[in-house]
Amino acid sequence: MSSPRSGPDRCPGALQVHVAADGPLARVRLPGGLITAPQIQVLADAAHTLGNGEIELTSRGNLQLRAVADPGEFARRIEDAGLLPSTTHERVRNILASPLSGRIGGHVDVRPLVTALDTRLCADPALAALPGRILFTLDDGRGDLSGLRGDAGVHALDDGRLALILAGADTGARLTTDTAVDTLLDAARIFGEIRGDAWRLHELPDGPATVLARLGLDHADPIALPDAVDGGPIGWLDQPDGRVTLAAGLAFGTLPARLAEFLAAVDHPLVITPWRSILIPDLDEGVAEQVVRVLAPMGLIFDAASPYLQVSACTGRPGCAKSLADVRSDAQAAIAAGEIPAGERRHWSGCERRCGRPRGEITDVVATADGYRVENTGS
Repeated sequence: MSSPRSGPDRCPGALQVHVAADGPLARVRLPGGLITAPQIQVLADAAHTLGNGEIELTSRGNLQLRAVADPGEFARRIEDAGLLPSTTHERVRNILASPLSGRIGGHVDVRPLVTALDTRLCADPALAALPGRILFTLDDGRGDLSGLRGDAGVHALDDGRLALILAGADTGARLTTDTAVDTLLDAARIFGEIRGDAWRLHELPDGPATVLARLGLDHADPIALPDAVDGGPIGWLDQPDGRVTLAAGLAFGTLPARLAEFLAAVDHPLVITPWRSILIPDLDEGVAEQVVRVLAPMGLIFDAASPYLQVSACTGRPGCAKSLADVRSDAQAAIAAGEIPAGERRHWSGCERRCGRPRGEITDVVATADGYRVENTGS
């Protein structure tokens, strides 16, 4: 039995946009969070000429533009840039991978799995019918992604094997890098067959057990997986090969188009993380120093203690018709007034839906008709 739905899945994409109070919202999927310098330049140009001048980072490592004046033109531009490899599968390309994999830490480099999974996902016509909320997670063993409760994923073990994860829990089945993509796609197909009107595997009673049984894999006792982490790395990260990864946050996960143009000028691929931050990997030290010197004053946050990294917020007014307040302006005023206790994470919501709320221990600041209500509700 699946959970009841009042209508079809309207999760936005680049072709199926969401019409918000401030206009059409278009979302671009980035499997593994990967985007090239020319591609971020295309999005910066689109934000300037078609949108509101900003690019928003999402909790799935994707990017979106608001108030898109011409969605058809936007889709054409990103297709030309290689950001829309499949018009039929674009909303199901939700693939998270440990952002530092293959560069710093982890047991297995999962980057090749991202490419293989995305390519084969798009090649299977049956998988185009999956809901836009499906999520694949590829955790390289450091434990940064498995706690995000993906529908199907792997978690690398210290012996090089991969634990099969369904609905965010270890199944006890063990895979190799050669069998992982086949198994994840098979799991997705089975979910598509049994889901009814469910959007996520965890919504189905016995859903993970049913998928595992139909996969026919041997399995032993599952292991406990780490909880969701509060946030990703921030700052200067030394790679074992002598190069540097810069990890930067953004206030409210929003990237101004002008700053995006400067990022494109660095001429290195970027990684967008599920913590609404940006990694610039494989930099020489001199280049990394110059990036920090130029881009920190423009809005990239390299200080892990910044209060802007403690505070998140939904869209609020004027972008959301349901919101009761301009929560981002109010949150920014609270930061400027020094009202955020050190080390306390806060999420500002324009209504009781609490959209965009991160996992973990959070103090909720919820707009009501009578002002804000503050409460600590945990994870």
